[in-house]
Amino acid sequence: MSDWREDRKQGLLTNLRNPQSPKAVISLDGRIRHALEVGRTRLIVAGALMAMAFVIIGIRLVDLTLLQGGRANNTSTAQEIDEAPPVQTRRADIVDRNGIVLATTLPTASLYAEPKKIPNPEIAARLLADILPEISQDKLLKKLSSDRAFIWIKRNLTPRQQYAINGLGIPGLNFEQEQRRFYPHKNLSAHIVGFTDVDNKGLAGVEQSFDTALRENGEPLELSIDLRVQHILTEEMSAAMQEFSAIGAAGLVMDINTGEVISSVSLPTFDPDSPGDAPDDARFNRATLGIYEMGSTFKLLTAAMALDEGVASVYDGYDVSKPIRISRFSITDYKPMKRWLSVPEILIYSSNIGTVQMALEVGTESQRKYLSNFGLLRTASTELSEVGTPLVPSPWREINTMTISYGHGIAVSPLQMTTAVSSLVNGGVMKPATFIKRDKDYVPAGRRILNEKTSILMRDMMRLVVLHGSGRNADAEGYLVGGKTGTADKLKGGRYVTNSRVSSFVAAFPMNNPRYVVYVMVDEPKGTKKTYGFATGGWVAAPVVKRVVERMAPLLGIQPVHIESADDAGNSILKKAKARMEGRKIAAR
Repeated sequence: MSDWREDRKQGLLTNLRNPQSPKAVISLDGRIRHALEVGRTRLIVAGALMAMAFVIIGIRLVDLTLLQGGRANNTSTAQEIDEAPPVQTRRADIVDRNGIVLATTLPTASLYAEPKKIPNPEIAARLLADILPEISQDKLLKKLSSDRAFIWIKRNLTPRQQYAINGLGIPGLNFEQEQRRFYPHKNLSAHIVGFTDVDNKGLAGVEQSFDTALRENGEPLELSIDLRVQHILTEEMSAAMQEFSAIGAAGLVMDINTGEVISSVSLPTFDPDSPGDAPDDARFNRATLGIYEMGSTFKLLTAAMALDEGVASVYDGYDVSKPIRISRFSITDYKPMKRWLSVPEILIYSSNIGTVQMALEVGTESQRKYLSNFGLLRTASTELSEVGTPLVPSPWREINTMTISYGHGIAVSPLQMTTAVSSLVNGGVMKPATFIKRDKDYVPAGRRILNEKTSILMRDMMRLVVLHGSGRNADAEGYLVGGKTGTADKLKGGRYVTNSRVSSFVAAFPMNNPRYVVYVMVDEPKGTKKTYGFATGGWVAAPVVKRVVERMAPLLGIQPVHIESADDAGNSILKKAKARMEGRKIAAR
């Protein structure tokens, strides 16, 4: 190899030294000049090509913006979605508080056509109609015969559909890879998670509320929901709806210390993978958007006002032997006791007459102040956009003060009622509801709205309602459930309809150290033989709460209590209050 290089070197040198030699036709300087000329020529050609490309692009821009733009009309604007390729977006997952995926994004294929390249639109339409039966052959033919350059045929195909269409081998039919939102647990959390449109834009639930964050952040969005509790509440409420032939139901479970919504259920529900197939009633969120008169559950709030204002004590009582008449109206009790009742007994026996007297002593202005502090006179502040605005009287007269005391004449959402009762039993601190998981060590300070002593007394009286009153059917053994029933006739056409009611029960547990509030509402239940024809909150909703508590408590680490003294405080209050009422009865004689 070295000999060859040496010979070549010597040959070049000989040529340089002997210009007359035949091998000296091209000298070393000639080679250099030749290379420069070739490079210069190539640069000129490349520059000319680039200049031509810019000219062509410029002409095309002028044509699009001035000429074709001037011919644009409303039809082209309306058909934009059919003509424009998709904007690819990656959307973050949504998970429950334990990391279980509630919404995720997976790649899918979408079919589009370039009609001018399709040789026989009639045959193509007929073949596609067999694979895509949800699209009529006439509609397919119209699309495939279009004069557009690009038109969508169907977005988000199944793998089987893509394989079949690809096998047709029709020119002008192509696939675009897209991202589609999937909801692994279907309708289990549909009203909270919400759904997106075909381009993955959030349209409802947290998908809508956090649309920008889900698009821009890669980290999963952690909700406060516990899917296990969500399943339990959904299953038990569905069974109650079926048993009592109801038209709907709503339920919530809330952590009273953090305001986190552990479960929120609205029935009937829908499949977020195909929300367009569901009726409006199924997509309506009864738990947050629905507004209802809550009935006797409001009596808890009235009693708390009276105790907190100091106008009554747990040992005071009121004469409920006669109805209260105002104007042409008469306020009566569902089951008249016709005697003096103590404050605990007013709740136990759910006396409208006694509750009205407490409210009148509190006064209209104070009643409005407390209800405002409970968050019941304004739209709930939470992450969902589907929240209802309360219906409150204006002007607020004395008759309104009376009827509102027992839950009529004012309408609020189940979410608002659950939040209010949470603050009632957590020591008297209002903590706004949230559907987003809070940090493990973070407990919101909240805002004090009741004295802590008032809150403790309310716990005892709520427990008494379950032990001795209308809430007996909610008594989950060992879990010290306390609560209040509620039954309210619904307004239709400006009039209350007797057999069209909302039956509910709101509970907290365990009452010696409350952790959770559970609210269940059943919409328009019908009485059964088992309930002796009754469809009130105590018969319909209270048993649901009992079953939910018994199933969810072990999952959340709450152990049953088997200490008889756990109810001593409440029973002692009731005993003393009854003794005092007996003294009033004797004195009246």
